Amino acid sequence: MAKFDANTLGELRAVREIVIRTEKHPATAVTIWVAVADEDVFLRSVGGSKGRWYRDLAAGRCATLEFAGRRLEVEAFPVSDPDAIARASREYLRKYQPSPYAQAIVRDEVLPTTLRLEPR
Repeated sequence: MAKFDANTLGELRAVREIVIRTEKHPATAVTIWVAVADEDVFLRSVGGSKGRWYRDLAAGRCATLEFAGRRLEVEAFPVSDPDAIARASREYLRKYQPSPYAQAIVRDEVLPTTLRLEPR
């Protein structure tokens, strides 16, 4: 399993939003939230499995993230481990608690869309 370096993890922890471009739709940028729990980087689709970027990643796994003035190629892996999903949820709530939308990202119906990222 490939890991992100400490600098990248720190930037992803600090940034409020990232932009994602999937390989299937590289010209379309979607702004999303990201959570870093320990050394794991997680994404989750607030729209559940209907989210286009999520469907693209579920089918093809590769995407480009844009944040803090940089571009990062990543590969996404579905998360089914309940402990990892819970860690991601805790981090989403910690990071985005001030937002009125924070609870939407931890609803039961969106938990199956949890993805773990690795650098490519």
